[in-house]
Amino acid sequence: MDIVFIRELRIKTVIGIYDWERKIKQDVVLDLEMAADIAEAAATDKIEDALDYKAVSKRIVSFVQESTYELVETLAEEIAKLIMTEFSVPWLRLTLNKQGALSMAKDVGIIIERGQRR
Repeated sequence: MDIVFIRELRIKTVIGIYDWERKIKQDVVLDLEMAADIAEAAATDKIEDALDYKAVSKRIVSFVQESTYELVETLAEEIAKLIMTEFSVPWLRLTLNKQGALSMAKDVGIIIERGQRR
């Protein structure tokens, strides 16, 4: 299994359970690892044969900017579904970081894995 990854994708969105959080946009930071077979893309040297990380990141940014979830768990789950469905990714690991959510911690968030490694 090969892995295509995106690190520290920073997106502003409405996220949180408190009234004040519903009125502002906060940063979420995503790290993403996606299973992909890169053999064909390596052989042809054509983006059409690759998992296009630019297309994936643009789609995630668009989706997250428009979202208004309360929980990072829900946002992470919906991002995972979107990637697996729209880009035919069989397995992924997603880290969703809500920096600043706790004043005494640098980072807080969740890590999820979905699908089957091949």
